[in-house]
Amino acid sequence: MHVEEKFTEATWPSSPEKATLEGKNKFIGFWLFLGGETVLFSSLFATYLALKDKVPSSDHALAKDLFELPLVFVATMLLLTSSLTSVYAMYHMKNYDFKRMQAWLLITVLLGAAFLGLEIYEFNHYVHEFHHTFTSSAFGSAFYTLVGFHGGHVAFGLCWITALMLRNAKRGLNLYNAPKFYVASLYWHFIDVVWVFIFTVVYLMGMVG
Repeated sequence: MHVEEKFTEATWPSSPEKATLEGKNKFIGFWLFLGGETVLFSSLFATYLALKDKVPSSDHALAKDLFELPLVFVATMLLLTSSLTSVYAMYHMKNYDFKRMQAWLLITVLLGAAFLGLEIYEFNHYVHEFHHTFTSSAFGSAFYTLVGFHGGHVAFGLCWITALMLRNAKRGLNLYNAPKFYVASLYWHFIDVVWVFIFTVVYLMGMVG
């Protein structure tokens, strides 16, 4: 049964995301899901590391020849900042301030969309300038699978948060949707953590050679 009780800041629980059994169950389900995601990304990282130097002798499109760190750094800052804005959103959720929570979630979505736009531009640049495609080499397949799979997770996260914002725009906060917002925020942090590893393993290590 959905909890639609109206609250005030004084009666709102300090941990609304865990105030109900349903909320606690959402956390259990999320951590099980996260375990599977961690194994999946670990496999993709291992595959990339095994194939990152596997290119045809006539193809010089190695990581150090492709990557433009300034662009990737800007994208990284956008995504890390979006993680911070989602923290602000959850802070206001815990303080029963729905409007400010929605505002910070909107900023999170905009930053995430900007990151995704830069990633699409990056892929397009590699394809047209260097003919570096998914099928050009084992390195290309591993790169686009790992980074593109992360991009797909970003797109899913954006759709998830946006759907929550739109669906609950007129409902406000309650103990039924508070866990949903919080779990979506945790998912967004997971995406950011994965990107930190991608930035380090793929881009920084790739530039070193």
